[in-house]
Amino acid sequence: FIVFAVCVVGSSLVLIFAVAPRFGQRNVLVYIMICSVIGSLSVSCVKGLGIGIKELFSGTAVLKHALFWALLICLAICVSIQISYLNKALDIYNTSIVTPIYYVFFTTSVMVCSAILFKEWLRMTVDGIVGTISGFLTIILGIFLLHAFKDITFNLDSLPLYLRRSPHWFPGGQQPYVALPEDDMQADERNSARGGEQKREPPN
Repeated sequence: FIVFAVCVVGSSLVLIFAVAPRFGQRNVLVYIMICSVIGSLSVSCVKGLGIGIKELFSGTAVLKHALFWALLICLAICVSIQISYLNKALDIYNTSIVTPIYYVFFTTSVMVCSAILFKEWLRMTVDGIVGTISGFLTIILGIFLLHAFKDITFNLDSLPLYLRRSPHWFPGGQQPYVALPEDDMQADERNSARGGEQKREPPN
């Protein structure tokens, strides 16, 4: 984890002082990468402070340890950097672009950091790992679809014909049945067949 933290801090400094002044105004990934990698450390600090506060209420003298205050200072620095560069990204780029990209990068960084620090994946079964990854990918796909099609209006006329004939997906299932062209043709054929049978019946 120390190696991971050093890599995160080093890459963040490079992005902040070397990359962001040159490419931050042209590429949305620069500011989002800064927020994401710093965010992984802020989540770890929050978890550490949560454990410390729990121990404090249990009677342990946590406030006398330098680690507690170091985590608090690191959390304040990380959150300040995150808010600053996230606001810069939102000022320059559209929210519909920043939000899904930031969610994906931030969540991935947090999952990697938690896996290294707390070793949660070592205690998980194969089913749990597959389920976690599948759920994460499902959420990513859902966020992409929500932002990709948010400006498209869906109504009954835009649906395929086979969906319009089913009343089950309407609230209460009270949608009246709308005859389709094939149904009209079948109805005409049945009426013509009945008319022919009536003509062939002998008069009384």
